[in-house]
Amino acid sequence: MTRIDINADLGESYGAFQVGEDKKLLQVISSANIACGFHAGDYNVMDSTIQLAKEQGVAIGAHPGFPDLFGFGRRDMSMSPEEIYRAMIYQLGAISGYCRVHDVQLSHVKPHGALYNMAAKQKEVAEAIAKAVYDFDSSLILFGLCNSLLIEEGKRIGLNVAAEAFADRTYTEEGLLTPRGQDHAVLTTKEEIEKQVLNMVENGQVTTPSGKNIELKPDTICFHGDGLAAFVHAGHMKRVLEEKGITVQSVGE
Repeated sequence: MTRIDINADLGESYGAFQVGEDKKLLQVISSANIACGFHAGDYNVMDSTIQLAKEQGVAIGAHPGFPDLFGFGRRDMSMSPEEIYRAMIYQLGAISGYCRVHDVQLSHVKPHGALYNMAAKQKEVAEAIAKAVYDFDSSLILFGLCNSLLIEEGKRIGLNVAAEAFADRTYTEEGLLTPRGQDHAVLTTKEEIEKQVLNMVENGQVTTPSGKNIELKPDTICFHGDGLAAFVHAGHMKRVLEEKGITVQSVGE
């Protein structure tokens, strides 16, 4: 039986700043990656998002990032491996506290933005993240980009890992995400997204903008919670997958 997880990055509002379609997305996804207060989110948003995810039976994950609210965690920061490790522990501690008071399990960890991208390519960053997750709770599942150093390091240290692909992002011939500033980096139509996701799930590959097919075998597919029409695209994709007999469920189930 073919199965796939659908995840989204949620809880990224803070204070008066509101972003995303969290309530709607929680109706169609199987895993939620909840911001932990560094790149987005705050104590009110973390608490309420965890409660909403619990109500929908969605797996709850931490979404830690760089301490960069102004840049939404999408700007590279120069932090030592020790600082990254400590920043990870800090954020995991915050979200796990809310999980504890609401009697739900923290299931996985997915780094955010620039931290995620750096961990895909930089061994020291990947090592710091994987070690922090392992030291905090070795039962947590580490999400990382398919074919990335983060996935390799997670496996090496003894974590369960989930290889992630993106529904609405294109890929380079090296298997990395096309930088957002380049042409054709983001897919915007329902048809484009459906074609790419089915190719990944059914064939274990993705077609680059240049037309080359590269191997890509995801355990989980991400729909950006702050993206335009994220709920529409995720809901449509879930229906298409289920109509094809593909089970949508969280990685830990």
